[in-house]
Amino acid sequence: KEAGEAESVKKVKELSVIDGRRAHNCNILLSRLKMTNEEISQAVLSMDDQEELPKDMLEQLLRFVPEKSDVDLLEEHKHELDRMARADRFLYDMSRINHYQQRLQTLHFKKKFTDRMAEVKPKIRALSLASTEVVQSQALRQLLQVVLALGNYMNKGQRGNAYGFKVSSLNKMVDTKSSNDRNITLLHYMITVLEKKFPAATSFSKDLQNIPEASKVNMTELEKEINILRSGLKSIEAELQYQQTQSSQRPVDKFVSVVSQFITVASFTFSDVEDSLREAKDLFAKALTHFGEDSSNQQPDDFFGIFNTFLSAYSEARQDNEDMARRQEEEKKRALVEAQMKKDREQRMRKAKSVEEEEGGEFDDLVSALRSGEVFDKNLSKLNNKRQRKAKELGSRQRPMSTFNQYQDRSTRTLRIQAAKLHFLKLQSLFWFVGSRSST
Repeated sequence: KEAGEAESVKKVKELSVIDGRRAHNCNILLSRLKMTNEEISQAVLSMDDQEELPKDMLEQLLRFVPEKSDVDLLEEHKHELDRMARADRFLYDMSRINHYQQRLQTLHFKKKFTDRMAEVKPKIRALSLASTEVVQSQALRQLLQVVLALGNYMNKGQRGNAYGFKVSSLNKMVDTKSSNDRNITLLHYMITVLEKKFPAATSFSKDLQNIPEASKVNMTELEKEINILRSGLKSIEAELQYQQTQSSQRPVDKFVSVVSQFITVASFTFSDVEDSLREAKDLFAKALTHFGEDSSNQQPDDFFGIFNTFLSAYSEARQDNEDMARRQEEEKKRALVEAQMKKDREQRMRKAKSVEEEEGGEFDDLVSALRSGEVFDKNLSKLNNKRQRKAKELGSRQRPMSTFNQYQDRSTRTLRIQAAKLHFLKLQSLFWFVGSRSST
């Protein structure tokens, strides 16, 4: 209980003159930072040579820079530093650093400079390369000539003698569909024509490797980022000049030495970027002029976005054509297999029918021989002659067979004839035996 009362008295004695919500948020930041006020001050003065302040923490610290109203209130209670709340004491200690806000801004800019340049440089490079690619690609030129020829053919008459067309018309090809199959577009047909008549033009996508990246470049935003970098460097140069005139009372203050070295390297790098951007803008303007586009209000993301959309549509349509050709080939093979299976089935049916007719003929011959009494005749030449004639007539009605099948069928018939002869002889012997017994 006594400990609780002591803690309560301590809280009552704690002094806080800044806004309660601001103080609460500041305390959250300090708890995340896990550094004392002295450590933060040394990091700021030394330009964070120990890399103790992450970039995201610097952004948060910039939100809690002591304002003039805060400083005025804190100065009135500077004789009560021990009673000050944590947030109040932090703001007071930071206000004692000369140009604390400018130092934080410089440190933050320095830490972010490399990342910002890494974002800007690829955009400028993609803009330059894409502008050169669309102008110099011979495959793209040939493709556009085919598009123009198709357009003039389809628009015979007043609209069929065009000397050119807007680049945006490229993506209207997918809207022109076949009357027989709505899944087939003019783009599908053009790809077929290119592959058959102009195969060199089909490789145009290989000439436009930087189009996808250039289609993401917005010139307004790019120039805005460049202006921010330029303004930041100027502010740092101005602060450097100010700090050079000050005689620092703290030996840990490394602002002048660190920033002097940084500004030398950063200015040189930024100058190269500015030159690259001017060159990229000139190349882009030439590309727009080359395609007859208005260079006053056309943005790279709009212009190259047209080509990027066309590249995607072309790739999809080409894949559709390949899938369609593969399906047609599979259907053709399946039809051939089915035709062969039908042919084999018919041959088997004809063969089975001929066997049935042959076996049926032998049975009919036996019945006829029994009725006529020929089976009791020792001379079976008459019966054999009938069977041979029927065999010839049956053979003349059958279609020619392969050598192997003919050999197999002759062997089968020979065995059957021999079996039938043996059967007749047995029957003949039986009837002769019966007849002889009866006469006896």
